Amino acid sequence: MSARGTTYWLEHAWLDSYVEPGVTLDVGGDGRIAAVRTGADSPPPGAEVLRGLTLPGLANTHSHAFHRALRGTVQVGSGTFWTWREIMYSVADRLTPDTYHALARAVYAEMALAGITAVGEFHYVHHAPGGTPYADPNAMGEALVEAAAEAGIRITLLDTAYLAAGLLDARGGQAPNRHQLRFSDGTAEAWATRCSVLKDRDHARIGAAVHSVRAVPAGQLATVARWAEERRAPLHVHLSEQTAENDACLAVHGRTPARLLADHGVLGPRTTAVHATHLTDEDIALLGRSGTGTCMCPTTERDLADGIGPAVALQKAGSPLSLGSDSHAVVDLLEEARAMELNERLRSRTRGHWTAAALLRAASADGHAALGWADAGTLEAGALADFTTIALDSVRTAGTLPRLGAETAVFAATAADVRHTVVGGRHVVRDGAHTLVPDVPRALADAVEALRA
Repeated sequence: MSARGTTYWLEHAWLDSYVEPGVTLDVGGDGRIAAVRTGADSPPPGAEVLRGLTLPGLANTHSHAFHRALRGTVQVGSGTFWTWREIMYSVADRLTPDTYHALARAVYAEMALAGITAVGEFHYVHHAPGGTPYADPNAMGEALVEAAAEAGIRITLLDTAYLAAGLLDARGGQAPNRHQLRFSDGTAEAWATRCSVLKDRDHARIGAAVHSVRAVPAGQLATVARWAEERRAPLHVHLSEQTAENDACLAVHGRTPARLLADHGVLGPRTTAVHATHLTDEDIALLGRSGTGTCMCPTTERDLADGIGPAVALQKAGSPLSLGSDSHAVVDLLEEARAMELNERLRSRTRGHWTAAALLRAASADGHAALGWADAGTLEAGALADFTTIALDSVRTAGTLPRLGAETAVFAATAADVRHTVVGGRHVVRDGAHTLVPDVPRALADAVEALRA
C-alpha cells in the first residue's frame, strides 16, 4: 500500500485543531507523509490537486462486514436485539470463504467511498456450518484480509473468541447453539493456537477480541488477554450492550461484566470496550482508570434500541473514544460522530458536550490508535499518507465556512460528500469513484443476492 513519491496540494486541510488553506503534502515512496508545507496559494507544478476540505483518513473501529446484508430488511417491525440476532444468525449460516470475500470486498469499498481508510473487523465466523474447520482453519479471516487489500483500505482483523451460548455457572458457559458452532474453537487455548498462525502484513494487523462475557467463560478470559498482551496487539470486547447480559453476569458471578473483565486482566490501554451502554458508576471508573478505550456505534445502538451509552462520563473518567458503524445500517463515520453528540443532547437536554474537533479526532486519530495504527489519523510528517477530501460545494456543505472545517465535516457533511480517499499515498477513491472496485453498488447487490440464493 504505497506509491511513488507524490505531491498533493490540498485546497483546505484540517491540521488536528484548525483548518489551513493551501497545504502541500509530499508523500514518499514508503506511503508516508514526508513533509507538510503551508502557505501555498496555488498548486505547485505536477501536484495532484484535491479541492475541498481534506481530513485525515477515518477509522471504522467496529465492523461486522456480513451484517451489511441485513440493511433494509431488519429496520422495521417490532422486536428487540435478541429477535434481530436470530435474523443475523441466518445470514451467518450462509457465509462461505468465497461469498464472505465478495461481500466484504464490496463493504470495504463502500467504506472507502465514505472516507474510511482503516477498519476494525470484529471477526467470529471462523468455521464451516456445524463447526468443522476449513482445510485452512483461518480461511474466513484470510478472506477478510484479502478483501480489504482489494478494496484498498487497511484492516485490523480482531480475531474473536466465541466459545459459549451464554453464562451457565461460575465454572463455564452454555454449549454453543447450532448457529454458534461455527464461531467456536472449543476452548480459548484452541482459539489462540488457530489465530497465532495469522500474520501482520503491510495493510493488515492481527488483533484479538473477546466476544462478550456471555460467549467466553470467565476462566478463559485471561488466555485471550495474555495472547494480546504478548503480541502487544489490540484487544476488543462487546461490553454491557444489553441489560440482560448484566443481569446474567451478576447472577452467576456476583459482579458486573466490566468488573469481571477487570478481574481477569482484560481491561487496559490496548483494550477497547464496544458499546459500553449499560454501565454503573464503578464500571465507568474501572474503564477510565485502566485507560481502556470505548467505541461507540450510535447508528447501530439506536437501530437495535440498545440505548445511549455514557460517553461523556467515560471520556471524563479517562477512556478514549472511538467510533464504529458495527452493523452497517449506515456506513458514515461523520454521521456516527454527529450522532454521538446529538444523542447526548437528547438525553441531557443540553448542547455542546464535545467540540467538533474532538468528535473528528474520535473518528480519525483515536480510532486508528484503537486499531493499532497509531501512525495514522493525522496530517503530519511521518504519518501514513491516509486522508480523505470532502466537497465544500455540495447541497449539504455549500455556504459553510472553510475555516470551520471540523464543524462542516461533523455537522453538515455526510459520506456522500467524500470526493477523494487516499491510502498509503495512492488514490483509492478519485472524484467520487472507487479506483479498484469499478461498480461498488453492483458488487454489493451481487454479494447480498448470493447470500439469499
